[in-house]
Amino acid sequence: MRRGFTLIEIIIVIIIVGILAAVGISQYSKTVEKGRQAEAKVRIGNMRQLAHEYYMNNGTVMGITYGDVGVDYTCRSDSFYRYNANGYASGYVNLRAYRCTSQGKTPNVDRGYNYFMTYNPTTGQSKWCCYYNDDASSCFGLPTS
Repeated sequence: MRRGFTLIEIIIVIIIVGILAAVGISQYSKTVEKGRQAEAKVRIGNMRQLAHEYYMNNGTVMGITYGDVGVDYTCRSDSFYRYNANGYASGYVNLRAYRCTSQGKTPNVDRGYNYFMTYNPTTGQSKWCCYYNDDASSCFGLPTS
């Protein structure tokens, strides 16, 4: 009597393993990308301190630039993000991290997103937001504005 697996049993096992691998890889990619946000959070935290300093020196955040908060608006090989700061007449400043889709630290992503903090130096209130660049939908469960 011969023992072994039939071709159908082997194909079913291969299909099941393939499905599990596809789900696992996509979850892994999402988790890794959320981990990369740590770089942006730290940098934006530093930018927030410098924006507050700018506000204390000038009495407003209007006219603040990325140079005033110590960042550079280019994708470089030592960063996953490029950074920017914009001040508004309402007293808020947006401290932004744009995910590099090329020329940044590898691996780059296919779908860029805008991860940012809206900060009001007069009240000290801040809020984290995120949206994808291609369709402005929310990312990482954060509001878009």
